[in-house]
Amino acid sequence: MYVSRTLEQHVAVFGESGSGKTVMLSAFYGASQEPRFLRSSPFDITADDPGQGHRLHRNYLGMRDSGRRPEPTRFSSTAYAFSVKLRDRSAKAAANGQVDALRLVWHDYPGEWFEQDVSGPEESQRRIETFRSLLGSDLAILLIDGQLVLDNRGEEERYLKSVIGSFRQGLVRLRDDLIGDGAPIARFPRIWILALSKADLLPELDVYGFRDLVIGRASDDLDELRRVLGSLVDSSEALAVGEDFLLLSSARFETNKIEVAERIGLDLILPLAAILPFERHIQWVGERQLGARAVEELLKGAGPLAAMILGKAAGPVSKLIDKIGRESMTAAMNRAAELVGDKLRQRNAQALANRDEMAAVLTGFKLDLENSEEAGVFLRSRR
Repeated sequence: MYVSRTLEQHVAVFGESGSGKTVMLSAFYGASQEPRFLRSSPFDITADDPGQGHRLHRNYLGMRDSGRRPEPTRFSSTAYAFSVKLRDRSAKAAANGQVDALRLVWHDYPGEWFEQDVSGPEESQRRIETFRSLLGSDLAILLIDGQLVLDNRGEEERYLKSVIGSFRQGLVRLRDDLIGDGAPIARFPRIWILALSKADLLPELDVYGFRDLVIGRASDDLDELRRVLGSLVDSSEALAVGEDFLLLSSARFETNKIEVAERIGLDLILPLAAILPFERHIQWVGERQLGARAVEELLKGAGPLAAMILGKAAGPVSKLIDKIGRESMTAAMNRAAELVGDKLRQRNAQALANRDEMAAVLTGFKLDLENSEEAGVFLRSRR
């Protein structure tokens, strides 16, 4: 969503209690405050709420320096907003009115609300309101706990069916409160990535092995989850549930020691939030007959982001269309989305040479996703 000179992206993270959500969030933010990141990155990551930032950084330092895990949170749903601001912004970019910051809003849904029933009407209402607040997310990540996969080795389907099934049942319980007899929801996270948390515990498993494990042991349950999510959303053909897979590890845990520098996949959160919805939404609009409400929501942030990747002034879609025409805008979005391989590397090098800072960051994000696929950490849908 375009807001002033900031492009805002929302990520909703779901997982059972103990699946690693708090550790992951703390490691994501803490690593961005390390000297190595501050010296090498073209942008800074800051917490919009300094108190939240200090708590996350303290959690990270406890892991790094004392081998102490963060205290788990229970029945707590908090939105964490992070600003990603360019460190050196050229006068040319400022004069052109280009977007100079990204804002990542991380929503954490309490796992307990999918594992057990609420205690009364007040908590029930809080659960409904919390879930509604997540519906504006561009991306959802459903965590599969690597420790529980390991604990059920040889019988992994018991755990996989349980976690996917409890999530599906939780959605069924919420469905009437979310839409009732009204129209399906247009603004909804349409990409649901399955992520293996604590992936360091299963070093023999690359992302293809993780995909095969889920599909081989729990494909029927995944189909049922897809059906329930499809019943909530307008134009359900623009929905990808369990088609993208990711390995995640916040650190390597040893006895009395936590190696926070040994992370897997965590540095992909920003690239995934910024790039994957953009590419997928343009693809869906081009390939499928979708309802008008769905098209409007899918393209809301696509025009500005395409303009940034291509190094042009960005703004609301309506103003971009007025300025360069609808056909030119559509062509620009497709051209930006289709940048891959050598063309993507050339565009990244060109942006760096021209000091198109945000274009360099976003094309760098696209390269990060390509490299992670080659490394067997991320697998995107081929559909």
